[in-house]
Amino acid sequence: MAMPLGTENKRQVYVVIALFAFILLFGGYQLYKTFSGSPTRTTVVVTPAPALATQPAAATTRTAAKPSATSPALPEAQKLGNTGIDPTLHFGKLSLTEEVQYEGRGRNIFSAGSAPVKIEAPIKSARNNVPVITAPVVPQVPKPPAIDLKYFGYTQTKDKTIKAFFVHGEDIFVAHTGDIVDHRYKVGSIQPTSVQVTDLSYSNTQTLPLTVN
Repeated sequence: MAMPLGTENKRQVYVVIALFAFILLFGGYQLYKTFSGSPTRTTVVVTPAPALATQPAAATTRTAAKPSATSPALPEAQKLGNTGIDPTLHFGKLSLTEEVQYEGRGRNIFSAGSAPVKIEAPIKSARNNVPVITAPVVPQVPKPPAIDLKYFGYTQTKDKTIKAFFVHGEDIFVAHTGDIVDHRYKVGSIQPTSVQVTDLSYSNTQTLPLTVN
């Protein structure tokens, strides 16, 4: 059994039906416009570009570049025309240049059968071939060192034997002829004013004078 609808419910139903019908109509219209292929007009507004601020400066520069009436005129290059120029190729003149014979006195570098130029032999060689004779180098024998002894006095015994007194650094030695001083020096002939001493390390014999102080 259907329930009766009130007046307000009927109005709402009518509104819903009207909205639904409007949506169907509007959607159908839009679909028609889309598939009908009619071009859409678009209006483009072009705004003119502002004038550059550098244009007055450029105009000023161009005006300044023009020579003034008082400045001297620069010399201009001479312009040549093509009047009187013959572009014809003259084979006769070319043949004359090809028939020129080489008449120089030397060797013809353009001919393979030309004889080479004879070069005279030098009178004397530029190199110095005189052998240089160098003297043989004789090795220098190192000199033996001086005997580090000091002869400062002597004494004589009753049998006329003389003994010499030597100083080596802080050491004092008394030696006869033939004695060895400090394991190195051999005493030879002893005289009141001098003594002969041989350095056994270098086989060097030296005469030591008497030193008073």
